[in-house]
Amino acid sequence: MRISGAAGLAASTLVALGLLAALPARADWVPPFKGNDTGGIIAYSLARQVDARQLAVDHCAAYGKVVKFLAVQPYDGGYLSFACRWVPYGASERPLRTLY
Repeated sequence: MRISGAAGLAASTLVALGLLAALPARADWVPPFKGNDTGGIIAYSLARQVDARQLAVDHCAAYGKVVKFLAVQPYDGGYLSFACRWVPYGASERPLRTLY
């Protein structure tokens, strides 16, 4: 009884490992829009379809910050990068967040 239980466990482990080996690796996949409170990136292909500036402004305004665009890689597979900065001194109001 113990030998058949061990053999069944080994067989199910091999089947699970075989299924995992058949799946493609997704280590290099990045979503078209990704960011946090310090900034983010927008895929260039997405930026050609929608208003990338408005996406970045809305994202940073959610954290009470303003956007500063840093770089553009203008080819397929490239990204627009931006930073979220604190509102400059002397500004009387917080950034506006638009609804779309």
